[in-house]
Amino acid sequence: MPEQIRVLVVEDVPQVAQYIRGLLNSQETIRLLDVVADGSLVADMVREQKPTVLIVDALLQGSVKGGALIRSLRDANVQVPLIVLTVPQHPILPSPDTGVSAVLSMPFTGFDLISKIHAVAAESAAASSMPVRVIAVYAPKGGVGRTTLAYNLAVAMHRGGAHPVLVDGSLQFADVRTLLKAPADVPSLLHLPTDKVVVSDLHDVMWRDSSGIDVLLAPPRVEMAEMVNAQDLAKTIALLRMVYNVVVVDTASVINDATLAFLDAADFILDVLTYDATTIHNTLAMAAAFRSIGYPDEKIRYLVNRADSLGGLDSAAVAGMLGRTPEHRVCSGGALVVKANNAGKPFVTTDPDSDISHDVIRTARELLALPLPARQGHR
Repeated sequence: MPEQIRVLVVEDVPQVAQYIRGLLNSQETIRLLDVVADGSLVADMVREQKPTVLIVDALLQGSVKGGALIRSLRDANVQVPLIVLTVPQHPILPSPDTGVSAVLSMPFTGFDLISKIHAVAAESAAASSMPVRVIAVYAPKGGVGRTTLAYNLAVAMHRGGAHPVLVDGSLQFADVRTLLKAPADVPSLLHLPTDKVVVSDLHDVMWRDSSGIDVLLAPPRVEMAEMVNAQDLAKTIALLRMVYNVVVVDTASVINDATLAFLDAADFILDVLTYDATTIHNTLAMAAAFRSIGYPDEKIRYLVNRADSLGGLDSAAVAGMLGRTPEHRVCSGGALVVKANNAGKPFVTTDPDSDISHDVIRTARELLALPLPARQGHR
C-alpha cells in the first residue's frame, strides 16, 4: 500500500485544532504529525518532519500572522503542498503565485478536509513521479467485462503505488456509477463548469470510492448524456492529467463524439474481447475503424477476458484474424466476480490471491510499465 500522507497543521484556535485532530487521527491513510499554534516554528518543523501536506489557518494570530506565514513559505520556496483554511468573509484563491495549493472555507466537514488532503497530495505526487498516462478501456460489444476490468485495474494500480482516477465514460448508462452503487445525488462530470475547468472544480465533483481511488462519475440519468459536450470531455481529461498520474476511462461501446473524445485523448486503448464470434467480428470491424482514424498500432492493446473459456474457438486463429497476439489475458472469475460486483467491491482486494486477481494485477503492472507513445493528433 502507498505510504501515509504526513500532515502538519498550523492552527491557534483550540476548538478548530481539536476538531482537526479528531478527524485526522481516525484516518488510516493520513498521519497527523502535529498541530502547532506558533507560526514561527513552522519552517524548522517542515525541514525536520518533512510533511507531505501543510495546513495553515490564514487567520492565524501571534507573532507570525497567517498571511505572513504563507508569504514566507512561498518566498522560501517550500516544496510542500499548502492547504489554507479561511472563512467566507476572507476569500482566498489557490494560485502558484501565492504558493497556495487549495483552500478550505470554515466551517468544513470531515469529508471536505480528507478529500482536500488526498487531492493535493495526489497532485503533488503525480507531478513528481511516473509519467502520466491515459488508458481508455474499450469494448466493441457489451457484456465482455469492460467496466469490471476498468474498475479493478484502477484499484490494482492504486495498490501498486500509482494514483489513478477512474472516469465513468459510459455516459448514457453510467456503468461505473451503477457498479459502485453511488447515490443519484453524487455529482457527475456534468457538474464541471463548461467555460474554464480548474483543479478545485475536480475536487468538488470526485467520488471517493471505498477502495481509495477517485472516480469521476457519469450523469445518473440516460437523457443527461446529451448535455455532455465532447470538447468539455477533452478539457477534463487534460486537467485530470495534471492531477493524477493514471487516468482510466471506462468508455461506452457505441462510437459517438463523446467516446471518440476519450479514445483520442488516450495514450493507450485497452480493447477487451472474449472468445465469442460476435465480439470478435465487432473487434475486427473496430480495428479497421481505428486504422482509418489514424491511431497507430502501438496505441491499441488487446486484452482477452475469460481467456480460459475458448467456447470452441481457436486462440491462434483469433490472433491470426487480429494480425497479432493479444497482449493481455485475464482468466474467468466466476462466482468471485459476480459476488464482488454485486457488493460494489473490487475482487483484487476482496480476494487478491485468486487467479483472476493475479491476472488483473499483472496487467496493471504491464500497462504502467509501457513506454508512452509520442502524442499526435487524430482525425
